[in-house]
Amino acid sequence: MTSQAPNHARVIPLRPGTPAPAPEPREPLWRHLVGDVLRRERLAQERTLKDVADEARISMPYLSEVERGRKEASSEVLAAAAQALGLGLGDLLTRAHGELVRVTARRAGPARGVSGTAHDGLCLAA
Repeated sequence: MTSQAPNHARVIPLRPGTPAPAPEPREPLWRHLVGDVLRRERLAQERTLKDVADEARISMPYLSEVERGRKEASSEVLAAAAQALGLGLGDLLTRAHGELVRVTARRAGPARGVSGTAHDGLCLAA
């Protein structure tokens, strides 16, 4: 039988009553960040998924999957979606980068030495 158990260890405290340490939070995936930016911009413009998908010439279900971070869209699809929202690909990536910096800085906090400069986090060139 080949049932696979999850690859997670259970932490058992050494002393009763001692809380187990919280697991280290994962960094967000790029597709989640980009999807959040696309959805936020679409909603800010009060536009429907169908409207943006039609203008971008991509299917509505696919755009929905991209917005939810379930699909890793190609640069062509991202550029088309961004353009349909009045953004350039660089604008989309800059906003996703800003979101990444914000999320990782909040998780890291001052104890990890976050300097707060504009270059913290991931930097991408489009």
